[in-house]
Amino acid sequence: MGRAQTVASGAERIDMVIVGAGFGGMYATWKFREMGLNIVSIEEGGDVGGVWYWNRYPGARCDLLSVDYSYGFSEEVQQEWTWSEQFAAQPEILAYANFVADRLTLRPHYRFNTRVDSAKWDDARQLWVVRTNDGKVLEATYCVMSTGPLSKPTDPDIPGLNRFKGLTLRAARWPHEEPDLKGKRIGVLGTGSSGMQIIQTLGRTECELFVFQRTPSFTLPMRNRKVTDRDVAELKANYASIRAACRLNPTGGARPVSTRPFFSIPADHRQELMEQAWQHGGHTFLGIFSDLMVNQAANDQVADFVRDRIHDTVIDKTLAEKLKPRGYPIFARRPCLDTGYYETYNRPNVHLVDCLEDPIVEITDKGIRTQSGEHELDVLILATGYDALTGALLAFEITGKDGLALKDKWEGGPRSLFGIMMAGFPNMFMTTGPNGPAALANIFTISENDVDFIAGLIAHMRAKGQGAVEPSRAVEDAWMDQIQVLASRSLMLKAKTWWTGSNVKGKPQGMSMFTGGFHKYREACEAAVANGYRDLSFAPAHQAEPVAG
Repeated sequence: MGRAQTVASGAERIDMVIVGAGFGGMYATWKFREMGLNIVSIEEGGDVGGVWYWNRYPGARCDLLSVDYSYGFSEEVQQEWTWSEQFAAQPEILAYANFVADRLTLRPHYRFNTRVDSAKWDDARQLWVVRTNDGKVLEATYCVMSTGPLSKPTDPDIPGLNRFKGLTLRAARWPHEEPDLKGKRIGVLGTGSSGMQIIQTLGRTECELFVFQRTPSFTLPMRNRKVTDRDVAELKANYASIRAACRLNPTGGARPVSTRPFFSIPADHRQELMEQAWQHGGHTFLGIFSDLMVNQAANDQVADFVRDRIHDTVIDKTLAEKLKPRGYPIFARRPCLDTGYYETYNRPNVHLVDCLEDPIVEITDKGIRTQSGEHELDVLILATGYDALTGALLAFEITGKDGLALKDKWEGGPRSLFGIMMAGFPNMFMTTGPNGPAALANIFTISENDVDFIAGLIAHMRAKGQGAVEPSRAVEDAWMDQIQVLASRSLMLKAKTWWTGSNVKGKPQGMSMFTGGFHKYREACEAAVANGYRDLSFAPAHQAEPVAG
């Protein structure tokens, strides 16, 4: 369908709107352009890169191997791009996004610095009416939301946040012009992955660093290193088999996954395996045993091993105790990777404020007041995470069939089929959406799977003369039942995390991700295709309305 102005509304009529310029949105833009669809892609930021366009904080680095955190669909991209490290830093990841956008000519399809204000389904015309903050209106047959599981930052629920007269910085929206932090008194709120990276980086600089810790996180040594010429040559020669293996892996990536239950191995051998994995670094440690998320006794012993490493590393043993995570299973919160995080606390300029022992009362104009007194600060850094999985889609108004608002459909928690489609919202698709594997598997592998699934479905519709599609409520309910059954078998529900919505006040609680592994998720998607999409509800295409040239 050529781009034109509709007589009725003056809106721009296209085949598809894609929202997001992260790696899911970029692949969607390429894929649907190659299918011959007339697309418009929308991005709130000023360029491509998604979360890596915004996340420029000190020490920002991916904690997935570069081989995993990259596309597999384009042989040209794979062969022409070379990573410099096993775990890439933010500047290199953003450079990769820009390289892909240039190599595949994606930018002409994007409208940057643009935000979607609303998307409303018009059933009579079988299209989405999408309004953007610049006053434009797009009418599209299909809408693809590649807004990402981590894109809407959250501020802490602490009184007085806006009173602070010093510099307030947010990890998730770090300024493009690097602020001067030398010699400053800096407070960091948040000890998840971003907070840890900031702390271990700034802690080594000329500043006075105060870490306000409520819940300590488990972290493993990254052991990052440069990639050698031999590494690069072997990787590029074997990309095809590596990507094929990743699609069969529960993680969707290249990291090892064991089939050995913890207690099937003698105690001394278990200890040896953990020591080896700890020295190897990265996520190797996660893959030693098969049952850590279903066997509490096994989980306890692995957690004790990590707590012992903290004890060995931190010189002040009272401080070491405060840094040891307790009260939830290891890996029930997102496991972090670090480079000298615990060693940072051996420095005289780094101070831990234990907010369980000394709770925060308020933020003042001068700093942070805890029950024991006020900590005066020059800079406050908020590393308090995201309204994950659902936040970005609930940030604007989405209305489906019969006036059904997405916020009402998701009032009790997100519901979808595969994290890709929703009953009541025809022709709206998501990539790495809630109720898929999302944060539990490699986001590149999930994104490519999801976009390919959507592309196949649209090709099927166009071949059969179908104008609209949505999952039946029965198949959506069955998928949600499967998610709940799998989650009930896992220890993940025993921790308060953004995985379960616990980090956002008033958000529905529960596991909204598929915990059965990427390989089983992919099989479910492939089964839906193999059975001819019989569990989806189709509507024949209406006669197209006339358009003015």
